Amino acid sequence: MDDFLLRALLAGLGVAIIAAPLGSFVVWRRMAYFGDTLAHAALLGVALGFLLDVNATLGVAVVCLALAVILVGLQQQRRLANDTLLGILSHSTLSLGLIVLALMETLRVDLMAYLFGDILAVTSTDLWWIYATAAIALVILIVIWRPLLAITVHEELAQVEGVPVVWVRLALMLLIALVIAVAMKVVGILLITSLLIIPAAAARAFARTPEQMALIAAVIACIAVSGGLWGSLQWDLPAGPAIVVCAATLFFLSPLWSMYKQRRPLPG
Repeated sequence: MDDFLLRALLAGLGVAIIAAPLGSFVVWRRMAYFGDTLAHAALLGVALGFLLDVNATLGVAVVCLALAVILVGLQQQRRLANDTLLGILSHSTLSLGLIVLALMETLRVDLMAYLFGDILAVTSTDLWWIYATAAIALVILIVIWRPLLAITVHEELAQVEGVPVVWVRLALMLLIALVIAVAMKVVGILLITSLLIIPAAAARAFARTPEQMALIAAVIACIAVSGGLWGSLQWDLPAGPAIVVCAATLFFLSPLWSMYKQRRPLPG
């Protein structure tokens, strides 16, 4: 296998391992629009990265983390509904990012690579960044797993029981921001949320517990990455969209398993 293909596969698997379990909470807590908002803000991070001459992934991480903190602060004021806040932040940050890029007249940026990913161009440095971030995010997710489940099932009851709801919610948003920063290279800004929610949604048909759903979602995401890369090489397809289409195919096939279990005769 060529080096660039191996790097692409390793990058995709590294993102899948953390994005899918985290995506389970995105599905449970109905935060898909929040993921889209952070994804749109990622373009502003790219633009600021070029403007300040720093790594684009670092710029995306800083902007997404800042936006997550701002959103939590705005939610505490309860002046506007969450979807209204997300809509305002989503479109304003995306537009601001495009304006900043347009103002840098001497800069030539391949926007398609950022919008839809460029996994085949992943470097060894990118791999280190992806796996280091994934490891940190996975450890934090394991630590806050029980409190996250508690506030997902019943937020008011969890607060009465002493769970620091605001801090746990903020930690979840920061983890999503980190994953979006590292997933940008794999599937692109416009498709990042799909890698969070589609494997988790597909895993629902197979799982009986939250832990099972998170693990199965990671397996499905890894299969989607491998299948998408294979399809990209076989038919010369864009790799990021191919990964998403493969994940969507697995999602639409997942009800067949439920049908099989219902029709399977009972033992004895």
